[in-house]
Amino acid sequence: MTFTTRFAPSPTGPLHLGHAYSALLAHDMAKAAGGTFLLRIEDTDTSRARPEWEAQIYDDLAWLGLDWPRPVLRQSDHLGRYNEVLMTLADRGLVYPCSCRRSDIRAALSAPQEGVQALAVYPGTCRHRDMASRQPGDALRLNLATALASLENNANLGFEETGPEHCGHQSIDARLLLTTVGDAVLGRKEIETVSYVLAAVVDDAAQQITHVVRGADLFETTALQVLLQRLLSLPTPLYHHHRLIRDEAGKRLAKRDDARAISTYRSEGRSPQDIRALTGL
Repeated sequence: MTFTTRFAPSPTGPLHLGHAYSALLAHDMAKAAGGTFLLRIEDTDTSRARPEWEAQIYDDLAWLGLDWPRPVLRQSDHLGRYNEVLMTLADRGLVYPCSCRRSDIRAALSAPQEGVQALAVYPGTCRHRDMASRQPGDALRLNLATALASLENNANLGFEETGPEHCGHQSIDARLLLTTVGDAVLGRKEIETVSYVLAAVVDDAAQQITHVVRGADLFETTALQVLLQRLLSLPTPLYHHHRLIRDEAGKRLAKRDDARAISTYRSEGRSPQDIRALTGL
């Protein structure tokens, strides 16, 4: 199968050096393999996505010398499709509605339990509910224990990693998922708005992505995405989690760091070659 990868930014702020590195690396890997580099706009967070940031994504990437097939997949154009997939999981009894507020979850987690350290995962307050009890404003959560039990072979829950830190086959311990991931939110409180992990899984399959190239900060997310791929009978790509571009203090760059925005370097007269040098490419 032809090497196909994607760069999938959210239009919620300016792209910075870290985005440039990820996009350039994915583009370079696809070009070296004679494959395809796709651009995807992950704008399911409709409350924060802005058209001006999306327009700047196109401008910045084109300035870097990248090209991609058109039209670009914009997730906000496919919310109905994602919701249909979410409802197939609900029909199988793998999803339940949740009305908990963040403060409720914090309160449940802080309840004293002798000899047990509180974990930053959802405590299952609404796990007893079924979809018939869903109310406007409820989130939809994956019932992780039920989902794992529905798989024929949990031992096969793994993926291939080609990144520098975790190269090789990565096994996923189903029991560990219960204590580190928990019942993740798949549908947000907004109508027909799904989480990033579910939308990305659906789109990776639809776009026949063979290699997911992204930052090491998303490595832990992969286990949940692989689980969803198994539940939905979708293929699992190879994953390449690359190093992160950090500031002088060693912190990961954020979109609010305007000093390292690609547009800032452009306005200062830097060249695309300068950006490659700054990111170690």
